[in-house]
Amino acid sequence: MRIQEGPGWRFGLDPGRSPFAVLIGSDHWAAELTLAEARALRDGAFALHAELAALQDRLMPEEAISLELERGALWLELEACGDALALRFVLRGEGPVRGLEGGWGAGATAAVLALLGQLDPGDETARQAQR
Repeated sequence: MRIQEGPGWRFGLDPGRSPFAVLIGSDHWAAELTLAEARALRDGAFALHAELAALQDRLMPEEAISLELERGALWLELEACGDALALRFVLRGEGPVRGLEGGWGAGATAAVLALLGQLDPGDETARQAQR
């Protein structure tokens, strides 16, 4: 697994590694996800980002907004103020499955969104996020 990192984020992807093919993290935490979990995180984050983009023309430049999304065991929150984005998530564990909570601050969220787009570069969700 090749790990990429920058200020406030870490990301690794090894599709051949099972069951945990994706590493995500920040300066103070890291976790491994299955591809399905990482795709769910990506899809939810991109849905929130698209919702934010649709609202941009109605927001003042200094106005802050917080958007939330819950899909199954995953909860996400995207906070924005101008161009600064912060993303938080909670993956609820059920039964013997682990749970996880994490997030990225304003300096790291854009990089994490771009990296999540690399999960399946050929699929429709990734193509829409790159537009």
